[in-house]
Amino acid sequence: MSIERITLTQFIIEEQRRIKGASGDFSLLLSDIVTACKVISHLVSRGGLDAADEDPRHYLERAASDAIVKSTVWTGRLAGLASKSNDAMTPIPARYPRGNYLLVFDPLNGSGNLDINFMSGTIFSVLRAPAGTQKVTDADFFQPGSRMVAAGFMLYGASTRLVLTTGNGVNVFMLDREIGEFVLTHPRVEIPDNAATFAINASNERFWEPPVRRYVKECLAGKTGPRARDFGMRWVASLIAEAYRVLVRGGVFLYPVDDKTRDQGGRLWLLHQASPIAFIMEQAGGGAITGRGRLLDVEPTDLHQRTPLIFGSKSEVELIHGYHQDYIEGRDNDNYDLPLFGNRSLFRNE
Repeated sequence: MSIERITLTQFIIEEQRRIKGASGDFSLLLSDIVTACKVISHLVSRGGLDAADEDPRHYLERAASDAIVKSTVWTGRLAGLASKSNDAMTPIPARYPRGNYLLVFDPLNGSGNLDINFMSGTIFSVLRAPAGTQKVTDADFFQPGSRMVAAGFMLYGASTRLVLTTGNGVNVFMLDREIGEFVLTHPRVEIPDNAATFAINASNERFWEPPVRRYVKECLAGKTGPRARDFGMRWVASLIAEAYRVLVRGGVFLYPVDDKTRDQGGRLWLLHQASPIAFIMEQAGGGAITGRGRLLDVEPTDLHQRTPLIFGSKSEVELIHGYHQDYIEGRDNDNYDLPLFGNRSLFRNE
C-alpha cells in the first residue's frame, strides 16, 4: 500500500503561503541549498573514488563547498556566502544580481569520520543581509543566532536526511532516491525532556571546569546519587550525529569550554556550527548555552569565532546552566571541588 507523503517542495510552498507578501526568494534559496546537498550526498556515497591522487577527505570537503557555492551564487537570492572552509566570505560576482540573504555553512561536518565510513553532514543557516549595503563584508555576518531566518543540517548516512527550521518548529525530511525528492518523515519534532543520556568526551575530564565535572559525576552516580536515576553515556565524535540523536531521543550534549580550548574560545565554530544547531534545538523545545548564557545571544566578532556549546533537553540544559551560575557566583562550592572519579580514571585504576 502506497503512503502519500508531503514533499519538501510542497512543504516549502505551504510555508511561504503563510507569509503575506512573500516574494518566494527565500523558498527558492532553500531549494538551491537542498539541490547542492543532493550533490554532496552522491559524492559522499562514492567515498572519494573521484579524488584521484588527492586525499579523499580534502577532496570531499572542497567538493562539498564548491557544490553549495555553484548552486547558490548565481541565483540572485544571496548577497554573500561564508563557508567554514574559507578564510573570508565569498562575495557575489558583479555579473550576478544581489539578493537579500546571507548563507553560512559548514560544507562537510564530520569529514574526519569518513575513513571509517561514519556519518557526515552539512550545516547551514540563513541570515538577512543588511538593507542598503552595496558591498557585503565579513562584518555583515556578525549577527547573533537569534536573528537567523532559517537553519538546518543534512545527514549523509544509511539514508540522507534533512533537519530544517524556518523559525516555526523543526521538521525532518528523508531523501527518496526513487523520485529524487525529500519527503516529510518527522513533523514538528520536539526533544523529549525525560531522557537520561548525556554525551561528552570523557578523555578531556582533566580539563573540565568544576560545574561540568559536577554534572557528569552526578549522572554517573545513577539511582544512588542526587539525580536518583541511571544515565547512559554516549560519544560518537560527530556534532551532527549527536544533534540528530538528541532531537529524536533527548538527552544532552556537552562541548564545554575547558582548559584545553579556553584560549581559542571553545571547540566549535560559532557561526558555521554552534548557532545553527542552537537555533534548531530551541525550535524543538530544547535549550542551548555556552555555559555562561544563551548561545543565540552571543554577538560574533569574527567569521571563524569559536565557542563552547551545551545543548539538548531543556531541563538538563537549565540544570547545567544553574551549576555554572552557582560556581561563578561562589554558591554551594562544596559540590564543585571533588574529583570526578576519586583517585582513578574512567577506564583504569591508578
